Amino acid sequence: MAFSAGGSFQQGLSGLNAAQRGLEVIANNVSNASVIGFKGSEAEFSDVFARAFNGARSTNGIGLGTSLAAVTQNFKQGNINVTGNPLDLAISGTGFFKVQADNGDNIYTRNGQFTLNNAGVIVNSRGDKLQAFPVDAATGRPSDVAQDITVPRGSIPPAATRAGSLELNLDARATAIDPALVFDPANLNTFNNSTSMTVYDELGGAHIMAVYMRKEASNDWSVFATVDGTQVDIGTAPVATTTAPAQSTSASLQYGVDGLLVTPNDGNLTVDMSRFVTASGVPFSSTGVAPNQFTFDMTDTTQYGSSFVVQNLGQDGYASAPFAGFDVGADGILTISYANGKLVNHAQIGLYRFPNPEGLQPVGSNGWLATNSSGPELVSLSEDTAFGLIQSGALEESNIDLTAELVAMISAQRVYQANSQTIKTQDSIFQTITNLR
Repeated sequence: MAFSAGGSFQQGLSGLNAAQRGLEVIANNVSNASVIGFKGSEAEFSDVFARAFNGARSTNGIGLGTSLAAVTQNFKQGNINVTGNPLDLAISGTGFFKVQADNGDNIYTRNGQFTLNNAGVIVNSRGDKLQAFPVDAATGRPSDVAQDITVPRGSIPPAATRAGSLELNLDARATAIDPALVFDPANLNTFNNSTSMTVYDELGGAHIMAVYMRKEASNDWSVFATVDGTQVDIGTAPVATTTAPAQSTSASLQYGVDGLLVTPNDGNLTVDMSRFVTASGVPFSSTGVAPNQFTFDMTDTTQYGSSFVVQNLGQDGYASAPFAGFDVGADGILTISYANGKLVNHAQIGLYRFPNPEGLQPVGSNGWLATNSSGPELVSLSEDTAFGLIQSGALEESNIDLTAELVAMISAQRVYQANSQTIKTQDSIFQTITNLR
């Protein structure tokens, strides 16, 4: 009978090495159990087997021990803890944030602890810059190229009113006004009802626009308007010139027997502010389809046999206002809020994933680099198709289960002890053999 002392010791030694590497993985997991966004690892082992002895293929050979095959990463979801900080971001689901290091590397992370640097750029603790897609102010759509995001902390510039709307019911039982009476906002006998709203000029100045409703016939009404007491022109189509006519114009509304608006069929009127600009010298608007004009939507007005009531009115202009704060929605939209209540979509934070996330290369600080093994990045910009949802004011905790790690540690310790015992036993046998006379 042949005895291979070298092979026997090698098997035990490989077991010791494997147990040691397994303990190193467990120790690393345990040491990072409280690290935000940390993803644990698992040691995978394989046996070592000689396929041939003395040049001949073996069918009953004994293995030569074990070896560490790979250390795989476990990307399962960690618990989410609410913090209340708007720049603490947690991902519920799959995906990574992308940050850019100073050297240009794109790093992917689940650690959502972000803050603003002195330039207002969103960064992590290492100074890596969060990548997001700027939202176009005109279209409201995010761009195609991700970049560093700076949170604007200045005041929002004013915007002139470019569109208004009015929802109301006109009383079908109202008496028509005598045609001989010319409309006069100071004479209550020349109109049936009125309401008012605030509109804004180009510099953000607020002005009171009053809207007057005058019944002409059973289903016909006229609409008049004044701004700060100056009568302005209102019609069913844009005015071709900003030169104010000799007499202010009004718009005509016609309702069907069902009480719904028939004319104009699109419900849109046009308010021309030229007369107000001429009288006050205040610039109203130099932009848009026609300067000093804005659309006025009355689609949802009705004429029912009930009292006059205003359900809703609104317009899109606003005054300048200071920065008030920001928030990140579940779809990754970074919204800036201002003291006047205006909300502006500034950028959209994308989520990234990979065909094989286990192929990502760890670089420390809870970050990974893409590799050929991981495959190319895939990005999602929509809540409907997102790999996960972003929760603002929360952080994802480490996904380490300490109880499971401690049990694994005990098991690895027993394996280490058992392999130590095999070496000790084989040493004793080897000593016995060498002592034979």
